Amino acid sequence: MQGNGAGPQGNLPRILLFLMIGIVMLFVIQRFSPAPGGPEIIYNSYRSLVDSGAVSEIDVQTLEDKSVILKGRLTAPAKLQLTDKTTVESDRFSVRLPAFGVEQVDMLADKGIRVQVEEGRGGIYTFLVLFAPWLIFGAIYFFFIRRMNSQNAGQAKNIFSFSKSRAKLVSEFDVKTTFKDVAGVDEAVEELQETVEFLTNPEKFQKIGGKIPKGVLLLGPPGTGKTLLAKAIAGEAKVPFFSISGADFVEMFVGVGAARVRDLFEQAKKNSPCIVFIDEIDAVGRSRGAGLGGGHDEREQTLNQLLVEMDGFTTSDNVILIAATNRPDVLDTALLRPGRFDRQITIDKPDIRGRKAILGIHTKNTPLDPDVDISIIAKSTPGFSGADLANLVNESALLAARLGQELITAEDFEQARDKVLMGPERRSMYISDEQKKLTAYHEAGHVLVALHTKGSDPIHKVTIIPRGRSLGLTAYLPLEDRYTQNREYLEAMITYALGGRVAEEIIFQETSTGAANDIEKATEIARKMVRQWGMSDKLGPINYGGSHKEVFLGKDYSHVREYSEETALQIDVEVRSIIVRCMENAERTLRENTEMLHRLAGRLIEKESLGAEEIGEITGIHQEMLKMTAE
Repeated sequence: MQGNGAGPQGNLPRILLFLMIGIVMLFVIQRFSPAPGGPEIIYNSYRSLVDSGAVSEIDVQTLEDKSVILKGRLTAPAKLQLTDKTTVESDRFSVRLPAFGVEQVDMLADKGIRVQVEEGRGGIYTFLVLFAPWLIFGAIYFFFIRRMNSQNAGQAKNIFSFSKSRAKLVSEFDVKTTFKDVAGVDEAVEELQETVEFLTNPEKFQKIGGKIPKGVLLLGPPGTGKTLLAKAIAGEAKVPFFSISGADFVEMFVGVGAARVRDLFEQAKKNSPCIVFIDEIDAVGRSRGAGLGGGHDEREQTLNQLLVEMDGFTTSDNVILIAATNRPDVLDTALLRPGRFDRQITIDKPDIRGRKAILGIHTKNTPLDPDVDISIIAKSTPGFSGADLANLVNESALLAARLGQELITAEDFEQARDKVLMGPERRSMYISDEQKKLTAYHEAGHVLVALHTKGSDPIHKVTIIPRGRSLGLTAYLPLEDRYTQNREYLEAMITYALGGRVAEEIIFQETSTGAANDIEKATEIARKMVRQWGMSDKLGPINYGGSHKEVFLGKDYSHVREYSEETALQIDVEVRSIIVRCMENAERTLRENTEMLHRLAGRLIEKESLGAEEIGEITGIHQEMLKMTAE
């Protein structure tokens, strides 16, 4: 059983500190305060006393600056003149002299005065006075370092603990998460249930030659539940759970990361069977030899040690390493081979059934109004991850509480979804009438182009109330989850992205910076169509994106061009032709429906926000929207 620092050993630094401070203060007082020798008198009074024979004895104390203090005793009390010109009656006195030689000693001896000379202070006293500040600093440093180390989660015991693993050990009794708390990733749960069975009943597989997998790699976008799945495995298996981030291994000191890896696996083997979870493993598992210097840096040493430790696992260790990342493309190939990460499980964003199950978990303990249908909310949130859905439920609850409601209504979910999709409203922001008019025509241009373009997503809502970083916003809501995108849909996205800029040109004969983000999105889609997706008739189905990238240089600097200048020129021409063609389609649509553009922009200026039904009433075009009843 470990102590908590309250015993004799824990109090030792404090006792030493106070003792050292006391000793130093004592010597300092003795150094700067002369020993008692009576009141200090002037030199003339001293000579008068000596000449009159009133002095019986004198102690001579030499100081370090060669001056002396004479402390004398009188044969009888007498009136003494002090240095401040006052007088006092006493039988003792002291006087300071700049020097005291043999002649003065002889003169005092001739008058029958006993003289005793004391040597100046030195030896151990001088040593302590000179080095007292350093001793104080050392004691304080020792005390506070011990104090901090004792509070470091019971791991580090001294100032060299930075080489210890920072993994948090969660006991099997403290892990409450199980597979019942996970939804929307049924295939991943099925794969991981077998991993749990490996830990709880390894003999079942070993008797027919099966081996426990050494590692499981969870791949997927952020917020899809990778960390939650790892906790669920530990909760189901009822085994200790070590959790650490990949960034916790790497330090400024060379060799610390490798030492922490060794310590982590030593702890895991001592607590087997157990699970070791490394989150964001791409921080330490990036491909080797990809840096600018190409050297054997600290990150590579840490990765090498991780590879060695994973090879050192045996079937009898009963330790499974689970790692999570959303960047599998940058991981070193040695990590991904069988024998290290035997299983790679992809966890994608949930489909409509998964979203419904996730919403059911998050609303299990939430009071809902009878008009709330989880199926409708699931249909209206395509592309949402598990974390997004949890945030949606939380925002709905906060909104209901702000309004003083006891139940969360469907309207609360609608407003929370708009906040998640479009950002919070900024109604306090002042916008002039001219700016509001420009924004209204810009957003109306988006809406009309989308309504008249085949393959585009339905319009969910349009607003000219500033939200997030935008002065206005048009929100699209797909009818279903899209896993692939064809050319028609991509060109539709480019076309209605440019609708706002075209509307500004038609109505105001000028353009504004409000279309900057639209142009950026349109250009990105067109460039991917040409370079990566082979959707250019002239360049053909060839990938010009460049698959060889330096993982440490970032996206903007890592592209390696593997084509000629002539091909690069053709790519630029093709990208421009796609954008120009889509812009011409948007312009033709808006010129044919200018009257409708005026009506829609006018209603936007009046009401500031329009829903899908209101847009249909104004334009006469009713979109296919989500059914309001669950299937």
